[in-house]
Amino acid sequence: MDPFELTKRLIAIPSVTGTEREIGEFLSAHLLSLGYRVERQNVAGDRFNVFAFAGDGRVMFCTHLDTVPPATLPVREDDDFLYGRGACDTKGIIAAMLEAGERLRKSGASNFGYMFLVGEETDSIGAKAANTLKWNSEYVIVGEPTQNELARAQKGTFIVNLTVTGRAAHSGYPEKGISAIKQLIEILQESEGADWGSDPVLGKGTFNVGVFHGGDAANIVPPKATASIMIRVVEPHQRVEEKIRRIVGNRASMEIVGASDPLMLHVVDGFATTVVSFGSDAPHLPNTGKRLLIGPGSILDAHRPDEKISKRELLRGIDLYEGLVRKLLT
Repeated sequence: MDPFELTKRLIAIPSVTGTEREIGEFLSAHLLSLGYRVERQNVAGDRFNVFAFAGDGRVMFCTHLDTVPPATLPVREDDDFLYGRGACDTKGIIAAMLEAGERLRKSGASNFGYMFLVGEETDSIGAKAANTLKWNSEYVIVGEPTQNELARAQKGTFIVNLTVTGRAAHSGYPEKGISAIKQLIEILQESEGADWGSDPVLGKGTFNVGVFHGGDAANIVPPKATASIMIRVVEPHQRVEEKIRRIVGNRASMEIVGASDPLMLHVVDGFATTVVSFGSDAPHLPNTGKRLLIGPGSILDAHRPDEKISKRELLRGIDLYEGLVRKLLT
């Protein structure tokens, strides 16, 4: 299938985290039709990872099946771009990897395979499950939109939910209550102004409030408020956890959703390199070989209502994936 057409087919299949079954079924059937040996790994409920092998899998292509909400965006194209949810993160990358694999097989190369994983956008549950298996692979090429540059390093992550419990009261008598919203805002303001570390390669750690909820009505002192935060980590995540716990103290309860340390990645001579601030499944795949991170598209186009991938970059990505595997195999 033409890589542009395959990308559009993949985009048209909704696969928000937790609903990856349909796209997993599609790719399993597609890979079988191409003659690959296909295996599944059950992960949770009806969700599964898809593995496919052309030979012994010395080099594994790897990317994720899930997307962020909303489940669908209009699938369209113009002369330069393909648009839709997952266009660059990572359905165009899947198409590029598959086309690179077909080129490799036609030239006689067969020491590669595929790992298509669930859950990267939340807790990397698919990568963690895949990492428990026995792998003979020497390299894993993780696909994320890096504008076709090999990432030599990526920041880690620390994701936490905060909950403040106050005391409800009539808004005409606020002194009788305790505002959970006010207390949570104070915590978040202190966190925003904190020093989250600095690294000569990765730059500064950053803090983001992604979700905030609180209160019941305008005339009630809010008894509860919650926030979900993500810190992009440039130092060991345990150190970041210690900092946030000192800031929060006993003013809120904390639920740690996920964490990973910064990661130095494998690079190959002759390929342009970059440093990325976003997360990926790479930190959770240490047992699969030396980890590389590269793919067509820009992360700045991901998670947006107009998500897109450059057709030119997608084609260039196919060339790079093919060339990268050839270099790793030699």
